Amino acid sequence: MSEMQDYGSRLSDPNSRKMGTFSYLPQLSPDELRKQVEYIVKMGWNPAIEHTEPENTRSNFWYMWKLPMFGETDVDAIFAEIDMCRKANPKNHVRLVGYDNFKQTQGTSMVVHRAEMTA
Repeated sequence: MSEMQDYGSRLSDPNSRKMGTFSYLPQLSPDELRKQVEYIVKMGWNPAIEHTEPENTRSNFWYMWKLPMFGETDVDAIFAEIDMCRKANPKNHVRLVGYDNFKQTQGTSMVVHRAEMTA
């Protein structure tokens, strides 16, 4: 068995903070991120975009960007909304949520843009 790894995430260092499962993995490439969005569409989940200031990432409440994209199946349209949110809120983290309307819960959630941290 391999040794446990300490990821070095500390409250005192905002750049080290982890935000969900994918944040413990290497940064997703654009192609890998696209596959995740395609999976959300394939599962029939409703995509929604949220954003928040870096100092508030540990809060359960992020600002919703517009309404969830109910029934959206165009992956490029989802990426266009992510880009608009990022440009409108350049100092905020942006995450994508896939809502499963049958189970009434999130099917997935991932940070798709991590804002630059200033000291």
